[in-house]
Amino acid sequence: MNEALTILMIDDESAMQKILKQYFKGKHEVVTHNNGREALIWLYQGNLPDIIIADINMPILNGEGFINEIKSSGLYSNIPLIMLSGEDKSEIRIKCLNAGADDFMMKPFNPRELEARLNAVLRRARREYTV
Repeated sequence: MNEALTILMIDDESAMQKILKQYFKGKHEVVTHNNGREALIWLYQGNLPDIIIADINMPILNGEGFINEIKSSGLYSNIPLIMLSGEDKSEIRIKCLNAGADDFMMKPFNPRELEARLNAVLRRARREYTV
């Protein structure tokens, strides 16, 4: 994918935010927020990202609550969503995917793999819009 994207990254770990901002620098715009509530406020202000990457374990509004908010909204429900977690529990992955997440990655991860998954999720989403 060659066009610049707006990626919404939601994670309370500033190191994760910095890694993604640095990795995608010059390719895509990465907007970061520390929790799901901050991200929802940003969305409600009229901002529309191409894809959302969100951590499961966050303060105030965690990843699971964020998925439920996004997927129940008519305006934001089609935005592709990749969830991240430091916990390797199958139940968490199953819950997120069943709630509407498009993909799930374990932390720590290789940013190149995240980019490959991001591109795959966007390809699938674009095919769905054209069918």
